[in-house]
Amino acid sequence: MASPTTRPANGSVTLRGIRKTFASTVAVDTVNLEIADGEFFAMLGPSGSGKTTVLRMIAGFEQPTEGTVLLGGVDVTTVPPHRRDVTTVFQDYALFPHMTLRENVEYGLRTRGVTRGERRRRADEALAMVRLDHMAARKPAQLSGGQRQRVALARSLAVRPKVLLLDEPLGALDLKLREEMQVELKAIQRDVGITFVFVTHDQDEALTLSDRLAVFNNGRVEQVGPARSVYEEPANRFVAGFVGTSNILSDAIAQQVVGRSGTWAVRPEKIAVLGDSPAPARATVREATVTEVVYAGASTRVLADVGPVTLTLTSLNTGGVRDVQRGDRIRLAWTDDALHQLTDADPTDRRDTPTEEITA
Repeated sequence: MASPTTRPANGSVTLRGIRKTFASTVAVDTVNLEIADGEFFAMLGPSGSGKTTVLRMIAGFEQPTEGTVLLGGVDVTTVPPHRRDVTTVFQDYALFPHMTLRENVEYGLRTRGVTRGERRRRADEALAMVRLDHMAARKPAQLSGGQRQRVALARSLAVRPKVLLLDEPLGALDLKLREEMQVELKAIQRDVGITFVFVTHDQDEALTLSDRLAVFNNGRVEQVGPARSVYEEPANRFVAGFVGTSNILSDAIAQQVVGRSGTWAVRPEKIAVLGDSPAPARATVREATVTEVVYAGASTRVLADVGPVTLTLTSLNTGGVRDVQRGDRIRLAWTDDALHQLTDADPTDRRDTPTEEITA
């Protein structure tokens, strides 16, 4: 893959006390973020959580009601979009159907007054970055969805922004193509070295792509950190449930099942079915009754009753749970490092059941 001739610097993004209201609706509620130069940063959350509004405020398409936006340490809160050194890649590609790929990529350069020869050189360089330089003369209609998305990415890269904003750019692609594009996108970001700020509601996508991620909920940031840290050490119930799947146990149920007070999260893949095997040293072992078995190709998901609560566990189909049937009595085991204590055992957080398994 080709490398750019220059690497933009000072592509850091700082949000200080950002708040955005629409009439009486609070879309973003006092968000503070520091995104480092050259970082691949994901903003993850459900629809309506405020992540896209934050992205639009970084781009300049929305003005914050309160707070400050800085790019490279410079306050750009009131600077219009065309004067900010950022570009945005959207889900719908926004390519001109009557133009060739090269002309599409050149378009942003032409609006910036770049000379014809330089436009051609930088457009071809950007198309080479996304491995489409051999298709420069084609029209968008002649491309697949993944190829069109790469052209949209090349068009943004050609202007050499300090920050590239991506608003759910892979959402319109099918699963296989989306997974392929995730790998390509990460490789491109690593090669060009500029700051990527990526919005998604797909937890797997955020974990796969990002150096760090912020989890949004109801206009607030619930947790910021490296993907592994957010997954392994969720800050609260929402993060534990939205970023992956968790068994959450609290109060008397936690005392009965895990032998500890407080609120605890246990990831399904960290619960083992013992079969005839002895339990690991210092493991907690509980008898359970299987209530559901779901085959998912590479893995199997099992729901099992342990006393008053139903736990979810998953296992790769290389053994373990693959022969388990509904109604079976099984032994479950987990070690102490499978447990993560949550800090928000909030009595005002009403639940229909004493424990829950939440899936994004």
